[in-house]
Amino acid sequence: MIIDGDDTLWENNVYFEQAIEDFIDFLAHSTLSREQVRTTLDEIERLNSDVHGYGTAAFARNLRETYERLAEHAIETRHLEHVMNLGRRIVQVDLQLLPGVAETLDYLAGRHRLLLFTKGEPEEQRLKVQRSGLGPRFDQVVVAKEKDVAAYQQLIRDHDIEAHQAWMVGNSPRSDINPALAAGLRAVFIPHPHTWRLEHAEVQADRRLLVLQSFGQLRDYF
Repeated sequence: MIIDGDDTLWENNVYFEQAIEDFIDFLAHSTLSREQVRTTLDEIERLNSDVHGYGTAAFARNLRETYERLAEHAIETRHLEHVMNLGRRIVQVDLQLLPGVAETLDYLAGRHRLLLFTKGEPEEQRLKVQRSGLGPRFDQVVVAKEKDVAAYQQLIRDHDIEAHQAWMVGNSPRSDINPALAAGLRAVFIPHPHTWRLEHAEVQADRRLLVLQSFGQLRDYF
């Protein structure tokens, strides 16, 4: 069983969303709506993800670029530092497991081989696993730059996974569900109310797909 980390095992994007709200407050644009500012940030994040990847450092740079593009007054160093700190502060937030995660992983680890498959900045993601205390439940932790079809195919090859028997568990249609199905895996979709906007996509209809409402429900099926 392959399991995602952010917003599947622990809260993550809610802290980015709060930083974005604080950023929009600080920008205080006189003509653009909050949604228009957010759309500009989304565009910058989408364009920069291939270059800078994901994580708090990339996010802070994206906030800075958005501020430089939209600011209506002379940009001062202290303003840029404040904007960057809105992103940087996320790494200081206490990691919060989602309900039922620890006990469900204990149950699953006794019955299945577990792999944690996440994307982002490798050291940042590994520190999250360490802070979560969940590491010992997993046979392997794999951090990828991107979770696309090629990444899943590589994971299958590298870890001798029988694709037609294995399940990918996650909250993101774009990174966890659709590419896993396309790579030949089965998938468990557990929606999270604060999944990052750029991870939204229509979930493919597939007989290999199981949709659950909570992580704890995995004990009813596996």
